[in-house]
Amino acid sequence: MYELMILSLLMRMPSAHGYLLAKIINDTIGPYAKLSNGRLYPLLSKLQETGLINFADHEEECIQNGGRSVYSYKITEAGSKRFHQLMMDMASNPGEYQKIFFIKASGLNLVKPHERLRLLNHYLNYCQTHVLHLTSEVEDLMVLISNGEIPTKDNGMDAMRHRIDQWQLELNWATQLRERELAEQQAQIV
Repeated sequence: MYELMILSLLMRMPSAHGYLLAKIINDTIGPYAKLSNGRLYPLLSKLQETGLINFADHEEECIQNGGRSVYSYKITEAGSKRFHQLMMDMASNPGEYQKIFFIKASGLNLVKPHERLRLLNHYLNYCQTHVLHLTSEVEDLMVLISNGEIPTKDNGMDAMRHRIDQWQLELNWATQLRERELAEQQAQIV
């Protein structure tokens, strides 16, 4: 997830230093999840070692950091390819895909129009699957309750209905993204 975030940010900026990357990432994933410097800088080093990013050509003096030199990073051609690979990966981490898609949504404009539709259609299906599964489970539980096999409904049912509502909101958002994408593509044809 963090690799995709870093590469996505560097795809949109000519260069960025680690402090800026950390701030944007933490603003995006916060308030309770934070990317620590102890995790960020080893990841930046790994991305650099694998040729996905490089130091930018200049070194910035950062007065607010005690005069320490701050190095900026830029994405490489291999990094751009890796970004595209991560964007188009719809099979890895299915249990975390909602979080991953949130990151992908900010980079949709960095892939081709037909790829955006493919990602959006996949995510719509992902959301619909969650809504249908949870709805079916609630209905099954209601049958068990009405047959007396389960004593009574409890807060678990309320929690499941709440999850259905959350997934429905996610589905509505994805539908709006898809409709907007289709409208933009249609406008370019005309």
